Amino acid sequence: MAALKEKDRKGWRAYIRYVDWQGVNQIHTKRGFRTKKEAIEYEREFLLMKARDINMGFEQFVKVYLADVKPQIKYNTYLTKEHNIKTHILPYFANKTLASITATDIIQWQNEMLSSRDKNDKPYAQTYLRTVQNQLNAIMNHAHRYYGLVDNPVTKVKKMGKAKAKEMLFWTKEEYLKFADVMKSKPISYYAFEVLYWTGIREGELLALTRGDIDIENRKLTINKSFQKLKGEDYVTDPKTEKSNRIIDLPEFLCDELEDYFGMIYKCKEDTRLFTFSKSYLHHEMDRGSKVAGVKRIRVHDLRHSHVAHLIELGFSPVEIAERMGHEGISVTYTYSHLYPSKQKTMADKLNQDRREAE
Repeated sequence: MAALKEKDRKGWRAYIRYVDWQGVNQIHTKRGFRTKKEAIEYEREFLLMKARDINMGFEQFVKVYLADVKPQIKYNTYLTKEHNIKTHILPYFANKTLASITATDIIQWQNEMLSSRDKNDKPYAQTYLRTVQNQLNAIMNHAHRYYGLVDNPVTKVKKMGKAKAKEMLFWTKEEYLKFADVMKSKPISYYAFEVLYWTGIREGELLALTRGDIDIENRKLTINKSFQKLKGEDYVTDPKTEKSNRIIDLPEFLCDELEDYFGMIYKCKEDTRLFTFSKSYLHHEMDRGSKVAGVKRIRVHDLRHSHVAHLIELGFSPVEIAERMGHEGISVTYTYSHLYPSKQKTMADKLNQDRREAE
């Protein structure tokens, strides 16, 4: 290991010999350091990361962790993970070593998070606090499973926040129709919300739709991609989960509306994206439309919940709804169980009838 002065005498470079995980001798160099101290510090961090030593700094291990998981997850998931770590986890644990973090440290971090405020000076949502804790847990689990950390201190303390929000908001059909009537003054908004409400697809799935995804004749909608804007760049990715790849049957009236909409789009070809606005545009239109229509404000994603609630009201089973929504399993659909009418009295009546018939 060495910190070498560059020939032009204007900087330093790190020159590092090390043995990789396969036992092969390697050489690594990096230029551009202003001082010898910076070059030596880089060498120290580099060797700690290569050694995979649990006594390395927590900040150094986070780099290892992110490098390990990045190829295995979607880019937008990675960016969310990276943001949560840098914003809420590293500021507290950056100066600690991985092995020195205790359950007491976790409790003190939780207390700091609970007393923190967001950019609007409001406490963080309970579901968000749980998400951040889950991220810290994932880091420490990774260290425990793959890098020799004796145990995960996060598992020793009570979980922070809540896994689910208290209330699942949705619009009834009557509320949605009031909102839709307001949207008719802006056709592009109206048709977008019609698709969201009557099919239950996600925002990203809507924004990725092309003309070729809609078969008017057979009344089919193919969902096989999702649209994301990440760091200012447009990305079309696979849908959220494997089950999200699906074909949805469309009601006839919606096909008629979409056919009208296609006629409004200049040179609407098979690969033409149907809705090229941003997610923030949809959110702004939700604000505007709900206010004018006099209905409660819900999130754009709550239109998906509204579609499920409508299907439940029409009497469809969890299995049928799960297939349409692209849920990974029935357990996801059962999160809407409070919307299903109770069958307890019907069960009791049938048991009573069954017993009487046996007499």
